[in-house]
Amino acid sequence: MLLFSLISLFQVLTFLLKGQQSMTERDRGKLTPAPLFPAISKLVLITFFGVLPSFAQAAQPDGDWTDVPIEGLLDMKVYSASRFVQDVKEAPSAVTILTASDIKTYGWRTLAEALRSLPGLYTSYDRNYTYLGSRGFLRSGDFNARFLLLIDGNRANDPIYDQARLGSDFALDIDLIDRIEYVPGPGSAVYGSNAFFGVINVITKRGRDLNGWQISGEAGNYGTRKGRVSHGWKNESGAELLLSATNFYREGKDLFYPEFKVSTSDGIARHLDYDRSQNVFLKGSAGPFTVSLVHSKRTKGTPTASYEQEFNAPGSKIIDEQTLASFDFKHALSSGTELSTRVFFNEYKFLGDFIYSNTPSTPPHRVNRDDHAARWWGGDVKILSTSLARHRMVAGLELQNSDPIKMDNYDVNPYLVKQAARHQNSRLGVYFQDEWQLLNDFMLNTGLRYDHNSAASGNNLNPRLGVIYQLSPLTTIKALYGKAYRLPNAYELYYAIEGDGGQKINPESKPEQIHSYEMVLEQRLSASSRLRFSAFRNKVTNLITLIEDPADGNYVFRNSRKATAAGLEAALEQGWRNGARLRTSYAWQRAKDDETGAILENSPRQISKLNFSIPFFHNQWRAGFETFYVSSRNTLNSQTAGHTLSNLTLFSDRLAKNVEVSASVYNLFDKRYADPVGKELVQESIVQDGRSFRIKLTYNF
Repeated sequence: MLLFSLISLFQVLTFLLKGQQSMTERDRGKLTPAPLFPAISKLVLITFFGVLPSFAQAAQPDGDWTDVPIEGLLDMKVYSASRFVQDVKEAPSAVTILTASDIKTYGWRTLAEALRSLPGLYTSYDRNYTYLGSRGFLRSGDFNARFLLLIDGNRANDPIYDQARLGSDFALDIDLIDRIEYVPGPGSAVYGSNAFFGVINVITKRGRDLNGWQISGEAGNYGTRKGRVSHGWKNESGAELLLSATNFYREGKDLFYPEFKVSTSDGIARHLDYDRSQNVFLKGSAGPFTVSLVHSKRTKGTPTASYEQEFNAPGSKIIDEQTLASFDFKHALSSGTELSTRVFFNEYKFLGDFIYSNTPSTPPHRVNRDDHAARWWGGDVKILSTSLARHRMVAGLELQNSDPIKMDNYDVNPYLVKQAARHQNSRLGVYFQDEWQLLNDFMLNTGLRYDHNSAASGNNLNPRLGVIYQLSPLTTIKALYGKAYRLPNAYELYYAIEGDGGQKINPESKPEQIHSYEMVLEQRLSASSRLRFSAFRNKVTNLITLIEDPADGNYVFRNSRKATAAGLEAALEQGWRNGARLRTSYAWQRAKDDETGAILENSPRQISKLNFSIPFFHNQWRAGFETFYVSSRNTLNSQTAGHTLSNLTLFSDRLAKNVEVSASVYNLFDKRYADPVGKELVQESIVQDGRSFRIKLTYNF
């Protein structure tokens, strides 16, 4: 039966890897997408009727394909939910953890691809950035400001846009991630602003995880290539160091946009979809001290003619550069009390060149440039105490100062300044969390945080309450409430450009607010399987929205909308003794505007996902297959169709000593689909890539 499955899988791969046609023709609509339903049906039949029945007869593999067995994954500890280590089942959230093994198994290339596999999350890509949606909220054109992104606990959201960068602009090479902790729901009671829909904490590898040199290279279609050199070291005293450098380049492809097909243009943007980045990472520790440094620079061509640019104009690009540095110290004050401190210094720079048609008083092409930069520094002090019986308490103080925040806009040639803004912002937060074991099977998790912000938004008080009841050794029920906020960022408050279609400031904007209610049921079906149900209701007020002021025709950010989202989520994790693993989820959600009753733009009603991996060929290889369905989504004036995407990765670290090799096919069945985009584009949706591939080789020595 297993042999039949492998032969059938080979037939599917042969069908998929038949000659590919140019994406330009395909985007013009000249190609017919591969028949999706028969291919998926075939793969489902192969997998579940060919492979799964063999589990009962399969022998235990000689080694473990993953960092920990499935039982360990289901019982993993999590830090990010309460800022102290606790069991997943005791965390006041439906926490999910992804490991380095998951990244290898499923061939994820970016942080966004990894997060997209989680219940209720989905993404959109506008050829500039990748955006993340949660439980029905992903308004087209918004940055990822409603998620807090941490790298080893250090805030990565910048003070200009408050953006969590998750795509190829993510500051870290994804191969350096040890695990990802995703905490859905409001987290401002612990972390302050931006922890609105969830907290993403990326925990990096250490020197001991490499223990030597590692060289990795990969290549794919559209001229994609990537190289990384890393070195890990650890001595007998426990001191360790990890150094790594990465270079990535993607030539991209020519893209067809029918909105720009006129008598003077064929609607094809040529040589403008390139993407290149460089990343440097350092992490060292000795005794109670840890130091970390992340630096990245990413340059992306912009083929979509956003912000009313001239179409197919060479030179249109954006550059994101980010540096994150932190120094941490931990010390045990007593057997039940620990002191943690952190000092950080971060910097972000953005440069955008936007190309406009000539006018009588300017050269043939006018280059308008956004030149933005910000530095933010500060520190936090935290005390964790378990000295009081049945209590685990944490109290902390955080300070962040952003100075200067620079937002300049000017024409390059001839030089003409249109905006030269300088601003400063500081935040001070005080928080307290208590995990109180009232009874052996009954726990109360409470939290409260007060934030003072120097911006016009003023002060914020955010509580959290979690009632966690262990109904039986296998059943846990959680009743959760939380309030969170998001400050208006500097771009929304102070960015201004004069002229038709320009933008004006609004320093009176108020913070967005969310009140969230959630019930979670976690049921252990066996030592290696878990089922989880969630029902939620989110009430969002003061939504900051970019609108056109009818008085002057200029755009401005204002608190103009209220919205409510409610839904259900179900997730199953299952492992088998031969090393096969399954993770699947389904989400039903409804997010609507409170005033009009209309469904929000870029808000799918249904999302379903499946991730399945299995070792084969005498455990020499592991196949990782993922598929997910996203239902139709509203654009600003129309709708995108629902779509199902599937990816397949074959991975091995046993073909030769110290060698890892993988081959991945993305958009396996060459599905044609589009993502909604924002008001800054003429297009209402952007067609995404068809089938693509990647081959990767890593050598350890």
